[in-house]
Amino acid sequence: MMQNFRFVSRIGFCSGKEIIMVKLSKDKPLIHNECEINETSFGKYVEIGYGSRLNNCTIGDYSYCDRYTDIANSKIGKFSNIASFVRIGPTDHPMEKASLHHFLYRSSDYWDDSKHDDSFFIQRKSKVTEIGHDTWIGHGAIIKPQLKIGTGAVVGAGSVVTKNVKPYTIVAGVPAKPIKKRFSENIIEKLLYLSWWNWSHSKIRLALDDFRNDNIENFLDKYS
Repeated sequence: MMQNFRFVSRIGFCSGKEIIMVKLSKDKPLIHNECEINETSFGKYVEIGYGSRLNNCTIGDYSYCDRYTDIANSKIGKFSNIASFVRIGPTDHPMEKASLHHFLYRSSDYWDDSKHDDSFFIQRKSKVTEIGHDTWIGHGAIIKPQLKIGTGAVVGAGSVVTKNVKPYTIVAGVPAKPIKKRFSENIIEKLLYLSWWNWSHSKIRLALDDFRNDNIENFLDKYS
C-alpha cells in the first residue's frame, strides 16, 4: 500500500535556538531524512529514524525505529520500540550454490543479456519476520528471518536472535538466550487477554496517568 510520507528533520535545537518539533500524525508516518522505503505500509503515529531502510514491511500503529534501522520482509506490531542500528530480517545469500555472490540473482547488473532471478527474490520475501506489540529491540540487535518475537518481549542491545522469543521474555547475547520473564505467567496471561494495544487513541489517553503511575498489579486490577 502506497502512502504519503513526511520527510523531516526533528532536531530540537539549532545554533542555540529552539526549533518547534514536528508532531506525530495519525494520517502520515513521520519519515526522517535519507530513508529508503520500498513496498512498506504504515499505521498511525509511526516514526522512522534518519537513514533507515525498510523493504516489504508492515509497521503497526505507534511503532517507531531510531536512526539507521534496516528492516526487511517483516511485520511489526503496534507500539514497538526499535533502537538505532537494528537489523530485522536480514536477507540471505544462496549458501547451497557454487557462489554466494549477487551475480547469481542480480544478473542483469553484470550482463546485458541476462535477467534477475525473480524466484530468488520471491523466496526471500516469503521469509517473514514478526515482531509483536509493545516490544523493545535494543541498539544494534539483529533478528534473523522467519522468527517471531512475542508481544512485550525485550531484545538486549547487540544481541543476535536466532530463535523465536516468547511474550514478555527478555533475551540477550550472541546467540540470544532467555534471561528472565518480565512478569509472572499469571500477569502475562492477563496482559495478553487485556490487549491494551488495541484500545482506541482516546481510551489510551484517558488511562495515561494509570500507565505512568500504577504498578502492573494495580493497573490490571483496574482494567482487567
